[in-house]
Order: sequence, then structure tokens, then C-alpha cells
Amino acid sequence: MPAATSDRIQLLKGDITNVTADAIVNAANSSLLGGGGVDGAIHRAGGPAILQECRQIVARQGGCATGEAVMTTAGNLPARFVIHTVGPVWNGGHRGEPELLANCYLNSLRLARERGLNTIAFPNISTGVYGYPKAQAAAVAVKTVRDFLAQNSLPQQVIFVVFDEENLRLYEQELA
Repeated sequence: MPAATSDRIQLLKGDITNVTADAIVNAANSSLLGGGGVDGAIHRAGGPAILQECRQIVARQGGCATGEAVMTTAGNLPARFVIHTVGPVWNGGHRGEPELLANCYLNSLRLARERGLNTIAFPNISTGVYGYPKAQAAAVAVKTVRDFLAQNSLPQQVIFVVFDEENLRLYEQELA
């Protein structure tokens, strides 16, 4: 159910594992081997194919650094691909957290563009156990996505998928 939309940005409240898109983004940890929150939900819903491809990436490059992004199959999910990105742990905002968080969005968007994907869905990156303040994270996410879309024709549509009312309100404010 759309909560808010613009030309190329949509806001949904719900479960990202149910979103039909070319790619959904996973707020992963650097091991890429699954975890809690969104990461665990994506791995559970997507099945073993996602973990199998993550293990191949780990064998090849040793995981995924904070701010970087890698792509795998989406397994049993309605999306075609999962883009795994590692958000920063919040340490007061003085250790490059805003830049690292922006890089999560930028590198995910670049991967989508390089693969010719039309739609990408993002969860709230780093706002769970990584402790990034939700309002600041929403501001970074919306600004980074808007700036990227202004310069690029792909992806055509970005969907922010929020899980709770607090994030819904914060993203509505940022998108207004």
C-alpha cells in the first residue's frame, strides 16, 4: 500500500521480503552470512540460494566492507536480485557514519544501474541494532537517492520500505 509517492520515489510501509522489484536491498553484516532484523528475514524468506551465493562472494573477496554493496540471486523472493550492503554502526556521527551510510545507497544504486535494473527497494539501513538515529538515517537516504536519480535514468523507480510508523512519518517528512 503506497504511503507516499513522487515521480521516481515511492514510500511503502510493510515487509521488504514481499516487495516485487528488480532488486531489494539487504542491510547485511560484513560476513554476508545472515543475521538478525532485515538480513535474517531476507535470508529466511529467500531460501538457501542467497546464502550459497553469499558464501561464493566471501570466498572470492572476503565479505563486504561497510558502505560497499554486492548482488546475489533473490532465491524464493518476489524480487529478481538482492543487493547486500553493509551499513555503519553508529558511534556518535564523528567516524564518517553519514558518508558510509550514503555509500550504501550510492553503491546499491550503481549496481542496479550497471545491471540495467528498473526498480530497487531499500529498507532502513543501520537503524536497527547498528543504532543509527532514524531521523538522520532517513535524511541521508532521501538526499542520496534524490541526488543520484537527478543524474541517472536507472533505476527508474526507488521504493523506500519502512517497517514501522515512526520511520513512515520520518520518510514522509523528508519526501515532502
